[in-house]
Amino acid sequence: PFIAIRRQVRSLGFLCLRKCSYPGFPASLSLAVSMFLNTLTPKFYVALTGTSSLISGLILIFEWWYFRKYGTSFIEQVSVSHLRPLLGGVDNTAPTNSNATNGDTDSSRQSVSECKVWRNPLNLFRGAEYNRYTWVTGREPLTYYDMNLSAQDHQTFFTCDTDHMRPSDAIMQKAWRERNPQARISAAHEALELNECATAFILLAEEEATTIVEAEKLFKQALKSGEGCYRRSQQLQHHGAQYEAQHRRDTNVLVYIKRRLAMCARKLGRTREAVKMMRDLMKEFPLLSMFNIHENLLEALLELQAYADVQAVLAKYDDISLPKSATICYTAALLKARAVSDKFSPEAASRRGLSTAEMNAVEAIHRAVEFNPHVPKYLLEMKSLILPPEHILKRGDSEAIAYAFFHLQHWKRVEGALNLLHCTWEGTFRMIPYPLEKGHLFYPYPICTETADRELLPSFHEVSVYPKKELPFFILFTAGLCSFTAMLALLTHQFPELMGVFAKAVIHNALIIFWDYSHFIINETCTFGKSFGSEGVKT
Repeated sequence: PFIAIRRQVRSLGFLCLRKCSYPGFPASLSLAVSMFLNTLTPKFYVALTGTSSLISGLILIFEWWYFRKYGTSFIEQVSVSHLRPLLGGVDNTAPTNSNATNGDTDSSRQSVSECKVWRNPLNLFRGAEYNRYTWVTGREPLTYYDMNLSAQDHQTFFTCDTDHMRPSDAIMQKAWRERNPQARISAAHEALELNECATAFILLAEEEATTIVEAEKLFKQALKSGEGCYRRSQQLQHHGAQYEAQHRRDTNVLVYIKRRLAMCARKLGRTREAVKMMRDLMKEFPLLSMFNIHENLLEALLELQAYADVQAVLAKYDDISLPKSATICYTAALLKARAVSDKFSPEAASRRGLSTAEMNAVEAIHRAVEFNPHVPKYLLEMKSLILPPEHILKRGDSEAIAYAFFHLQHWKRVEGALNLLHCTWEGTFRMIPYPLEKGHLFYPYPICTETADRELLPSFHEVSVYPKKELPFFILFTAGLCSFTAMLALLTHQFPELMGVFAKAVIHNALIIFWDYSHFIINETCTFGKSFGSEGVKT
């Protein structure tokens, strides 16, 4: 059979050589091409196809790595960013009309608000928790972007315009801007040599203390100093704008200290004491919702299994006017699942249908999954957890990690809750087939979450992406090209003579097609030019 195939391929090559001598094809060019192809050996074709396969394989590997890291194709990004403007293309990101409609303005505002980065209300201690993780694993759990956001928060909460009037506060104002942790700690000690500075105790408790017990002692010292500053500034707050700014700063410092003391009590097992401290803090400062203390309270109440109190907190904060969070949505789902999860069976539910309570639980799970679709994989332990960042993006992977890190134990404690979640959570995606265009109970899922999460989360963590992106065209193209050239290289190595004749036939046919089309284009151009010229003479 191989001899018959060889004869057919040779006849194909001779046929192409005869076609090259047709009247429209130059004989000199045909002879030159034939002589050139006859000089090529089978080794040349093996080297050509092998090199092509190697290059396309390297491009495929690079494209795959770039897609996994940045979520887009490198070739596509370069072509859109650099080549398209050179070719006269229009940038889709540029506004086409300066007078935008009210609907577009509202949607853009909603997108900006949903992509806002929030401080994690359950953030860990740097010295006692994050640094200990680094000492054990050698990995940095916090990114530079995350720590830079924390530095901005500290400058906003703990500084004011009158700090230069007090030497210790002036030192701490510089310390919060310092990038080097050791320099910050040294500045805090320097400030404490001048007086009992509350913000200096805060910095040492956050970054120098290596245990929660040490951090709690430093926060108690900060509380003593902070309460004195708060009482003094409270009496003078109406004497001018500077005094009002100083009182606002002292209020932020006092609230921060009390919240961290409550978190220390929670971490040390004194949960009831922590709940009392959080309730008192929320009553004393009801307007400071930026700290989201109610999320700390929800977690502590779940630890006490005080589900009635949890429901009361949810009734107050699960309001349409307030920004939602994974903690609120998934805690509401957990409470409704708790009522039916111990007796829930998928087989029985498929036979008799869902009861009213089961339907309410499933709807609550669907609501939570629509708000943040990344959480179930962490609760079901389909993805490994890492330490949560200091800032989170609502509806993003960072928020899912922060929620699951503290609340996984509460889901495990409720019998059958994870089983109910496992059976029902994927049904959410059938209700919202196009999540980036239209939502069901919430706004469409924001596009910016992946980019922000990649900056908030460490590089060793594989960021969860929703909706799952399809492979770019150029990855599929390079994969096909690599496979095709590798197959040609293998066939050329196994059957060099047959592939040599086949290559000559392909090149001859390509030359004939190119020659025909070039002649056709030239003839059409000349005909158009003559007709245009004759019409011009008539006019």
